[in-house]
Amino acid sequence: MHSEIIILAAGRGVRMGGGVKALRPLGGLPLLAHVLGCARAAGVRRIHLVHGEGEDAALRRHCDLRGVNLVAQPQPLGTGHALMQALPAVKAAATVCVMPADAPLVRPATIRHLCGAAADGIAILTVHNPDPGGYGRILRDAAGKITAIREARDADAGERAITEVNTGFIAAPAALLAELLPRISRDNAQGEFYLTDLIAAAANAGQGIADCTCDDPEEAAGANTVAELAALERKYQRRTAGDLMRAGVTIMDPARMDVRGELSAGDGCTIDVNVVTEGAVQLGSHVYLGPGVVLRESTVGDGSRILAHSVVDGAAIGSGVTIGPFARIRPGTTISDSATIGNFVEVKNSAVGPGAKASHLSYLGDSEVGEGANIGAGVVTCNYDGAGKHRTAIGAGAFIGSGAMLVAPVTVGAGATIGAGATVTKDAPPGKLTLTEKKQRTMDGWRRPAREGR
Repeated sequence: MHSEIIILAAGRGVRMGGGVKALRPLGGLPLLAHVLGCARAAGVRRIHLVHGEGEDAALRRHCDLRGVNLVAQPQPLGTGHALMQALPAVKAAATVCVMPADAPLVRPATIRHLCGAAADGIAILTVHNPDPGGYGRILRDAAGKITAIREARDADAGERAITEVNTGFIAAPAALLAELLPRISRDNAQGEFYLTDLIAAAANAGQGIADCTCDDPEEAAGANTVAELAALERKYQRRTAGDLMRAGVTIMDPARMDVRGELSAGDGCTIDVNVVTEGAVQLGSHVYLGPGVVLRESTVGDGSRILAHSVVDGAAIGSGVTIGPFARIRPGTTISDSATIGNFVEVKNSAVGPGAKASHLSYLGDSEVGEGANIGAGVVTCNYDGAGKHRTAIGAGAFIGSGAMLVAPVTVGAGATIGAGATVTKDAPPGKLTLTEKKQRTMDGWRRPAREGR
């Protein structure tokens, strides 16, 4: 069966403060990106996207629209009018599935089932919602056959009491849609061409209408307000947490984690409360993420532990690494196997070698730290001279004493020791102790200044 999808993305999101509604974020991605992902996974031949006038550039910036046919809706005259704009580009023999751009939780299997049900006529996806709100109500005759969809604005009191509602997902042969679309009008409360009026037009023409009931009402949920979008976010996060737990990830509290992008995890991983991942994050096996950890566009190797309230951003973390608590790993950093980055240590655009340690209160910027090197508390690689950044190289097995300032560009040789408090401005030779000595004095007769009146 040849199926094509038309995504309706011209909604302005007036009750969300304006802007392109389809680009509102959910799980770190635009609503439209989720819908496009579902459409592609459903295996359809072609995707058409109806957008508002002048919105194509913004859509291209935020979504992968390769292979998608973009169609502008010059005037906001309703969902039926949007379908009219896209239908001429669809093959006459195709089955068309219409998807709203603000329903990001729908699954590919549901789309395939809906398309299959529309082989000979119109099929619609319905749900039973005890609080139907502004959704269109499904009207049936005495025999239980669908006769129409009544938009909430146009429904009377009896119709508003109906809890079976339209989801906005409709499938039908393209030829049938071309036949029925001219029969719908703008004679309604909004003065728009309603896509839902196709159902009454089909019924009046004697066409059968297949209903596909969605067992999970959340799957077809959309968002018209900021509050509804927030509710969708929580539904998405619950689903994502459930998928991870079914794959064997231990999540301490599924209600207190956010995946804003794509998270993959190996066997035996544990995620504590209030963890946030952003972008593409990949965890190896038996990784532990402590409470409050933020991971962004990073990889973490097998058996590594990211302790409480640490931030890892754009970094590659090896296996058996310990980071934190309260550490910050910035973009361009590689932490090799078995290294330790401790509390209140910041590492930026650096390569930390295997087994190296920086356990307390240090800054490693634009640096290379050799295997087994030990960085004492309060060490700073002084990488910025006010105009440009410079690199520091610390050799394997070097020991950098507490409070040392390494003024880049500078090299500390393998096995070298830098005394506590030293300010190193020249290369330190390997295997030797380098100090910058200052004579200690005690001032006799000195008194600490005191405030007046004390």
